Amino acid sequence: MSSEQNILIVRVGAMGDVVHSLPVAAALRQAYPSSHIGWAIEERWAELLGPRSEWGGAGVSSARKPLVDSIHIVKMKSWLAAPFSREGWRERRRLKAEFRAQDYGIAIDIQGALKSVWVARASNAPKRVGFATPREPIAKYFYNDQIPMRGTHVVEQGMNLVQELSRRNDLATVFRLPRDPEAEAWRDAELQRRGIGGFIMITPGAGWGAKRWPSDRYGEVARRLGQWGLQTIVNAGPGEEHLAQQVVEASGGAAQSLTCSVGQLISLARKARLFVGGDTGPLHLAAALGVNVVAIYGPTDPARNGPYGSRAIVLRDPESKTSHARHADPEVGLLKISAEDACDATKSMLREPTSDAAGGNSR
Repeated sequence: MSSEQNILIVRVGAMGDVVHSLPVAAALRQAYPSSHIGWAIEERWAELLGPRSEWGGAGVSSARKPLVDSIHIVKMKSWLAAPFSREGWRERRRLKAEFRAQDYGIAIDIQGALKSVWVARASNAPKRVGFATPREPIAKYFYNDQIPMRGTHVVEQGMNLVQELSRRNDLATVFRLPRDPEAEAWRDAELQRRGIGGFIMITPGAGWGAKRWPSDRYGEVARRLGQWGLQTIVNAGPGEEHLAQQVVEASGGAAQSLTCSVGQLISLARKARLFVGGDTGPLHLAAALGVNVVAIYGPTDPARNGPYGSRAIVLRDPESKTSHARHADPEVGLLKISAEDACDATKSMLREPTSDAAGGNSR
């Protein structure tokens, strides 16, 4: 492959999966420094790559957009809801025009799903690369370069894909997340308004109920932190505000809830002393920023999907069995982890210095 060829990364969502794919972009930049690198991503997660002002088909990497040159917004959810609507056709034409303007020679589908395959094909890249054993098996038939999936953790699997493609084994997982001055100014003003200095962050939400540790137990952790003289911010994603409120109520007033954008979450997490949560995007984001984490796991395997990039204590009961079934109720093993277990882990981790180098990442 010529180093001059342009490369499109396809990983449209979700937050944790995108965060675990960021080393792929950094490795591609190392392997092909002259290439234009783009990323196709759902609008909801695009701030993980750069602020809204940086979105679009043109541009070059910068501190505000450190990993890629172009951020291509994929409105996948609205397309799937109304695939034949006028707006849907217009958006697809826009995206294809952006792709063709960059003349991508290679499309790398990290997601391995039919929807991501469609995006890779829409790029018109003559070479489509993906795993030989993708998440949705039928996806592999749309790749003309199938790469074996090697490695235990998903970050290792993504890195191996780039190593196989580039024939290089010296690529590092070092990467930077974007810095948005507006988001950082918002953070500083918000913390000052709330009278918060050093703080711990808690995220009670998760992608589905089986991964969701009870809110009252998170509240007990926050209450205990308050007794130690530490402040807690409870992060709530869209639709999870009630979970954050439950944590605040169970904390006895030791915690404050805060809803923010992805870009603001990046800036806020950079200042956290510790992050506590389950297998969810904000926890993986914190780990990628080098923030120490206490991770509370149930049905998902931390060896494959655990925090990557910082010091971590992962709590998982031996009774938990790996399953991605999207049950509404917390998994049985997850419920065997007590608030006392999490408090002990939190106290232990607070004795450790916050890592800004464990994963080699610039905060």
